[in-house]
Amino acid sequence: MKSEEVAQYLQDHPQFFEEHADLVSRMVIPHPHGGRTISITERQMLALRDKNRQLEGKMAELMQFGEENDVISEKMHRLCVAIVAAGSFQSVIHTLNFHLRDDFAIPLFALRLWQRPANAAELPEFADVSEKLQSFAETLAQPYCGSTSGFETASWFGAAAPHVRSQGLIALRNGGGTIGMLALGSEDPQRFYAGMGTLYLERLGEMASAALARVLLLP
Repeated sequence: MKSEEVAQYLQDHPQFFEEHADLVSRMVIPHPHGGRTISITERQMLALRDKNRQLEGKMAELMQFGEENDVISEKMHRLCVAIVAAGSFQSVIHTLNFHLRDDFAIPLFALRLWQRPANAAELPEFADVSEKLQSFAETLAQPYCGSTSGFETASWFGAAAPHVRSQGLIALRNGGGTIGMLALGSEDPQRFYAGMGTLYLERLGEMASAALARVLLLP
């Protein structure tokens, strides 16, 4: 008989070992971590211990992720409270810059808005942006994370632009339309990498969009 046939037979006839109870105590199999043989009962105990170790490792990993998420959630809460209290455009910019740099350790932050309200001053945030980038922002279902190569957004970081190795781009929207883009930059190529989770970046974009629309009196 083939080994698959034996395995299938035992699976189909669970009463086999009840009818041959003495066989279990006499069977020996290779040790999984050595050359000696052990009883099938001992082998089951070793398998259970290995499984327990794997489960413990997985549980420790999940607990670590949970703790990290708690820390990020607390930082997002502080940013939300501060940005709600910001009463002017410059105050919103300062709040974003301060919390992103000091709380989230994101060294570079830049913002561009497509239209400058009549009562707004000439500021870098209202500098011209290409139609290509505006179209790209319209298509963003979620924030973009990856290289700065091929993006004009790299120039937004000023003198630090040559050192930026990764960026996160977040479309800012108001009433369903795209009103601008938030760019986060880092010298670490793995800080914003393709395929990373973007939930908190999405939340950041929502908060920034609402605050900017409020202080700029956007319809």
